[in-house]
This record gives sequence, structure tokens and C-alpha cells, in this order.
Amino acid sequence: MARKINNSYLLGQSNAPTTGGDMLKTRSDGTPVWEEVDGEAYMPPVWYGGRGVFAGRYSGGTTNVIEYITIATTGNATDFGDVSAPINRMSGCSDGSRGIFAGGHTTNVIQYITISTPGNTTDFGDLTVARRGVGACSDGTKGVCGGGKDSSVVVNTIDYFTIQTTGNATDFGDTTLARYSLSACSDGTKGLFGAGHTNVNIDIIDYVTISTTGNALDFGDLTVARADAGCCSDTTRGIWAGGWGNASNYIDTMDYVTIATTGNAIDFGNLSIARGESAAGVSNAIRAAFGGGLDHTGTNSNVIDYVTIQTTGNATDFGDLLAAGYAIAACAGD
Repeated sequence: MARKINNSYLLGQSNAPTTGGDMLKTRSDGTPVWEEVDGEAYMPPVWYGGRGVFAGRYSGGTTNVIEYITIATTGNATDFGDVSAPINRMSGCSDGSRGIFAGGHTTNVIQYITISTPGNTTDFGDLTVARRGVGACSDGTKGVCGGGKDSSVVVNTIDYFTIQTTGNATDFGDTTLARYSLSACSDGTKGLFGAGHTNVNIDIIDYVTISTTGNALDFGDLTVARADAGCCSDTTRGIWAGGWGNASNYIDTMDYVTIATTGNAIDFGNLSIARGESAAGVSNAIRAAFGGGLDHTGTNSNVIDYVTIQTTGNATDFGDLLAAGYAIAACAGD
């Protein structure tokens, strides 16, 4: 189905196309709207989905495990395939159908999967800088990766790529502060990079407009400074869960923000157990699930928790990952 896009016509103007897909038009007040053409509904880009995928981890050694859950249905994870080599501290994002895993300890490799079809990853291209602990998110078309650490160098680099087009990443701009072990989410317009580590763990959230390259701007602060938190979102709200606090402790705190509106985060509730080191997050735009990490005793965790994103409260047990571990990447799609 072709989708014809044109934001110059006024709604109802006679020179709008009459066949094939939908039309993005502009009201007289400047508001963009999608109008149905020939009875075909427009399906907007998405960065979430019904299947959550968890990839790579450290568990007494680095592994190449990929596994998945059906986010709407509680239960244990199922084997999906393998990443190209044992790796940890990658970051994940998707366009709702293709999942991307970028960077790692320490590489510039970007690889991808088709989320609906279990199997091994395929090479996509390279980041502009090899690094681990990157924050990644998507607007459903373009993926962005911010921050990270290349060997001993902490960077503020943001890269981008078009998810359906393989190839190397391109420079996007810079985060407000060079840091690694940050976490990212999106509402389909803004991409948020929150938390991270420099010499200490930090509470900073900054943001970019994903469709437009440029440097990140200040958004607000999390309620607790942390690194390696799980993070995901629906179309309006982003959640950071757990992480490594500044007292060398793992925390159970979950925060949320309304992504369209800058400001400080608000307490959401608590994970079922305190854990950090990338308790990776996935979302189907209704429910968020957070899997793996290190628990408060320093033990690798296989716990998956979930929350309903639009309803604050403590997390509930979902099931278990196939393999306990931390420094896990995640994305979701169908």
C-alpha cells in the first residue's frame, strides 16, 4: 500500500490525492493531521511491539544469548538465536519490526534481527566510535545512540541511522554531558537520554528531536542519580527502573516523565528487587517489562518484572530469563 505524504494541502482541498494510502495535511491553524484516503487506515511508525527481545549479557563470562518474551502474557523467556559473537553492554532499539543492537564492550558493530522471526543477528554497519554503555532509542524510522565509553575515553557522541537501511551510522550531535551507562527512550518524536556515569553516577536527562540532527538539550533530572538503569516508554511516558546508585548500591526505584513536557522525573514505584547493571526494558506501549541485571547481593539475576506504564505502582513478577546476567540490551516489536 502506498502512503502519499504531503503537508502543504489544507484539509479537504481538492488537489489531495484520491487513491492509495493516507494523506498528511495541515489544518488552517498549522496542526498536521492524517486523513484517510480510499478507506485505508494510516499506520504510524512505532518503536515498540508485542515481543520483547533481550540480547547479550555478562554471566560469569560474556555470552551471545538472544531470548524473547510476549509482553502481554506473563511467563518465562524463549530462545531466539545468537548475536554475532559473545558480547555485553550493547544497546537496543527498533522500528517495530527490525531490532538493532549497537556497540558493546568494546566494539563499533551494529547488528540487526527481524523481531517476528527467531534467528541470529546480521551485520548492519558500524557506529562512528567504538563504545559500550550507549543509550539507544528510535522514532520508528531513525535510531539514535548517545554517549558511551570507548576503552578509557567517555564520549558525548550521538550517532544515527535509518533502521530499514543497512550501513554505517552518521554523526547526529552531542549529549549535554559525556557519560556512559545511560539509558534512553522515545515518544516517537523526542529521544531522551537519562542517567549515566562519569566519575560519579548522575541524574541528568537530556533530549533530542530525533527527526532533526543537533545537540541534546536539558530535559530535567531523575529522582535518584544512577547508572545502568532499565528504560522504555509508551507513546507519552518514559520509565527508568533500578540502576547502580552512588553509594555503590543497587536500587529498586522507578521514575517516570511525560516525554512531550520537559521537567524532573516523578516516582513511579519500585522493582520487585533492587537491581542494576542494565535491567533491560521493553514495552508494548501498554506494559513495560524489565529483565536481568545484578541484584542487591551482587548476584546475576534472571528476574523479569512488569508494570502498566500509565498506572504508577510497584512492579509485579513476570517470569524469568533463560540465562541470568547483566549488561543486557533489549528492544521490542512484532
